[in-house]
Amino acid sequence: MGFPYDEASWSVVDGAMYMGAGGAMPGLFTLIAAIICAAVLIFGQKTESAKTRQFDK
Repeated sequence: MGFPYDEASWSVVDGAMYMGAGGAMPGLFTLIAAIICAAVLIFGQKTESAKTRQFDK
């Protein structure tokens, strides 16, 4: 993939410069990442409370 502009200057950039800009994919990937983060937090809380319950006895 080549450089999309004739001039190598920041002044010619007029919007987002990443693949998928303006489409549904950035939002979809953000949703997937949020679901993964929530799952990790839930799993971590579950295991940590189980470990704490062992020492409370």
